[in-house]
Amino acid sequence: MSAHCQLTGRKPGFGHAISHSHRRTKRRFDPNIQRKRYWLAGEGRHVRLTLSAAGIKTVDRIGVEAAVARIRATGEKV
Repeated sequence: MSAHCQLTGRKPGFGHAISHSHRRTKRRFDPNIQRKRYWLAGEGRHVRLTLSAAGIKTVDRIGVEAAVARIRATGEKV
């Protein structure tokens, strides 16, 4: 599963892990990505979306139909 949100587009960030002695090693900041299954009433079927925590809150606020429309507008298949 790729670590990016289908709705918000949130992806991993990169940076350094800095130890107590201040040595720097590369690290990755992953977003909180979860797979959620929603009922799409307009099409009479379920859709499985890969969303960040902020994306899940956005779906709760605007609704599943509007969220799927936004995802399809970016050219991503649902």
